[in-house]
Amino acid sequence: MPRILLPHPRAELVRFYGTTAIDGLGTLAEVRLNELDRHFTRPELVAAAEGCEIIMSFGVTPGEAELFEALPDLVAFMRWAVDYRNVDIAAASRHGILVTNGLAGFEAGVSELIIGLMLSLSRRIAQSDASYHQGIVPPATLGPELRGATIGIIGFGQIGRYLAKLALAFGMRVVITDPYATVEDEAVRQVTMDELLSVSDHVVCLATATPDTENLMCAETFGKMKPTAFFINLSRGNLVNEDDLVKALDKGTIAGCALDVGRAARQMPTPAVAAHPKILATPHIGGLTPQAVEFQSLRVIEQAKAILAGALPERAINADAATRFRQRVSR
Repeated sequence: MPRILLPHPRAELVRFYGTTAIDGLGTLAEVRLNELDRHFTRPELVAAAEGCEIIMSFGVTPGEAELFEALPDLVAFMRWAVDYRNVDIAAASRHGILVTNGLAGFEAGVSELIIGLMLSLSRRIAQSDASYHQGIVPPATLGPELRGATIGIIGFGQIGRYLAKLALAFGMRVVITDPYATVEDEAVRQVTMDELLSVSDHVVCLATATPDTENLMCAETFGKMKPTAFFINLSRGNLVNEDDLVKALDKGTIAGCALDVGRAARQMPTPAVAAHPKILATPHIGGLTPQAVEFQSLRVIEQAKAILAGALPERAINADAATRFRQRVSR
């Protein structure tokens, strides 16, 4: 019977992802779980994966060259989510190991969180709640509506398109910038980055993390925003120069910020940055909804089922180099 390794600690696996994947994969293969209360070290990961044909990687488990070198039976390294920057594709290809990634089933969850963060920033919901819990009656202040405000979406992919629909339902004006996107909705206006920054009341970063987008939001770009505007990042922490962000908030260059991601471990907001009084932070929960988790669980089961049945799954990143997969099929 084939073997599949789920390297995430069991307690976290069940808490964040439920049992759908474990139960479903158990009908296809022998499933090995991490019974420790922490993540594997690399030697532990190698030992646990010995004899396994598939490793299902969560964000904390990197696909390193040393791992692929040590596992002659490994056929596929499956990345649970869309982002696979921590997988050495070249090394996997050298060893003939298939790499796959997941589909974004969390566009609704992420987009809804963005709307909630925009409302909280505009109406000071979090600050008022914190004051009451400290026994202090907060001042009643005027806060702008989303209706009539302009949202600028940087990166118009699956999440950006879903967010745009929600924003339009709130009566917002929507502008986007993305050199790779084609806008079909007449209510959404595609503009340059500079124009987006200058007209938006809420700048939402949803661009893909690449070498070209590293520190995309920096002193220069923050300086082009309106001083009354808010910056929201639910993409990746790599896109933001955190020192420049803090300086922009301290100087009043921008009015406030919301972060669900950052440069801390597991893509969390950096604690020292998240503690800033003008920042509203959440612990990378954008995609953590039961519906999104169920969707991703079912999709990885489908991918594993295809691989074990000898069919290339969708989202195969290096299919041409997957010699071990082809050898398995030809047996």
